[in-house]
Amino acid sequence: MEQNQIIALGDELYQAMRKGETVTPLTTRFPDISVEDAYHISLRLLERRLEAGERVIGKKIGLTSKAVQRMLGVDQPDFGFLTDKMAFSQGQEMPISEQLIQPKAEGEIAFILKKDLMGPGLTAADVLAATDCLLPCFEVVDSRIENWQIQIQDTVADNASCGLFILGDSAVDPRKVDLRTCGMVVEKNGEVISTGAGAAALGSPVNCVAWLANTLGTFGIPLKAGEVILSGSLVPLEPVRAGDFMSVSIGRLGSASVRFS
Repeated sequence: MEQNQIIALGDELYQAMRKGETVTPLTTRFPDISVEDAYHISLRLLERRLEAGERVIGKKIGLTSKAVQRMLGVDQPDFGFLTDKMAFSQGQEMPISEQLIQPKAEGEIAFILKKDLMGPGLTAADVLAATDCLLPCFEVVDSRIENWQIQIQDTVADNASCGLFILGDSAVDPRKVDLRTCGMVVEKNGEVISTGAGAAALGSPVNCVAWLANTLGTFGIPLKAGEVILSGSLVPLEPVRAGDFMSVSIGRLGSASVRFS
């Protein structure tokens, strides 16, 4: 794909995000678009956000669970960048009706790093050694692609469908949790809607972070000390709207909750 097309599509997605509008899937307009093209588009989208005053505070892995992959019709993980404007703290209402277009919530485990990680060649042990603590969290994904009609190239170009996220307030040492077997229970408006376990995300959330560090390493991009790394959903995506209340509980990690407005 030509550089002028990459810039134009990144700008188009940025404007769609700012205006709360959707765009026609990129893959229907550009059938030959590659995943590499899509990542370059996402970097242009990020460039526009940084020019507007946002600051990168972490990264996210998407499409790690088979449930989410089946729901969205893709077969591999992807990644995106987290900015300070996306972050909310436990107890804050999340204004999805003002900031998002077609939001869906998912329970995840967040890694907070104490050391830089730079792939390729990193292992799960390297990730654990570089992790300060783990937190339960909700990521609320959003898509600037109309009706979530996405292929892998569409969501990659759209910053891995990043929306907003909220972190719980109980930090846990990663060496005190078996991330493969830890169970997750998600409730919406007082009813259990899904359950999952760490093994749902590439066998373990720590494998997801290793995949991310190694993949970003091929672009020359490190995971940095102090960053928040969202390791991927363990449960299916759940559509949400203003007025909904959700909570997630994760064995040995505690819980997080959020009310949407």
